[in-house]
Amino acid sequence: MYGIIATWRMALEGITKADAMLKEGSNAKDAIETAIRDVEDFEFYKSVGYGGLPNEEMEVELDAAFMDGDTLDVGCVGAIKDFANPVSIARALSKEPVNNFLVGAGAEKYAHRHGFERKNMLTERAKIHYHNRVKETSADSELKPYSGHDTVGMVCVDADAHMTSATSTSGLFMKHAGRVGDSPVSGSGFYVDSKVGGASATGLGEDVMKGCVSYEIVRLMKEGKTPQEACEIAVQSFDQELKERRGKAGDMSLIAMNNKGEWGCATNIEGFSFAVATRDLKPTVYLVKFDENGKQYFEEASQEWMDNYMKTRIAPLVRK
Repeated sequence: MYGIIATWRMALEGITKADAMLKEGSNAKDAIETAIRDVEDFEFYKSVGYGGLPNEEMEVELDAAFMDGDTLDVGCVGAIKDFANPVSIARALSKEPVNNFLVGAGAEKYAHRHGFERKNMLTERAKIHYHNRVKETSADSELKPYSGHDTVGMVCVDADAHMTSATSTSGLFMKHAGRVGDSPVSGSGFYVDSKVGGASATGLGEDVMKGCVSYEIVRLMKEGKTPQEACEIAVQSFDQELKERRGKAGDMSLIAMNNKGEWGCATNIEGFSFAVATRDLKPTVYLVKFDENGKQYFEEASQEWMDNYMKTRIAPLVRK
């Protein structure tokens, strides 16, 4: 058995490439890096990599992480600017004996020393989004972050049961310079253990980090829960905990896969999508729906939905 699961529809093309690699015997490390890089390189996905939405100073700061489920090695970068594929930098850091989590200028110096590709990650399209957002906000009110924070997070298992997890994001639109969310934080944005399985998150990092939700899902799987059961228990219980303690809970969506290739997903928001492929399942996008009793279920995305998704993403923008 092998498989890969990822947050959001935007991961479909990447996991399709990874699926083909896994079929040919590639390992989980190479497959997941390829899949994440595919999302990072596509400029029309405005929450990851090239074309990612900027912070309040109109600079694109990226966060990424990579974890090896066999060794538990972790590599992470936060608030890194002007490098094309932060997930590859994170993978390189995971091999270092120390200094595995670098941020800002330190991460950029490391990437430069090790020959990673420099690239201006701020696109003209992202500038239009920025200027339109500034105009929407009155001059005398605080510029608040836009709600978009669609991290791409993945979990992968290869035919030899080696597992990896990885994330990449540009974080909150209009965030403060230097803000880092849950995505590169082990246990919050991601976690994987090849003896059990892995999980990854997308949502409001400030709330996801309060519960170490990715680790909690892996812990529940270790106790014998299926990936679906673990996701639902972890997300629903922590969503309720936050509401009881704070009066509200931020967006939180988690995906998981165990070392048998079984998978699961849970969310506390409407409109979440995820993509998954296994030996027995072609690369498929699912939409998470809720019935009249609030119970979650999955529906395969229709061709109409898929066509509209891409049409919306690549539609021309006009500066207001």
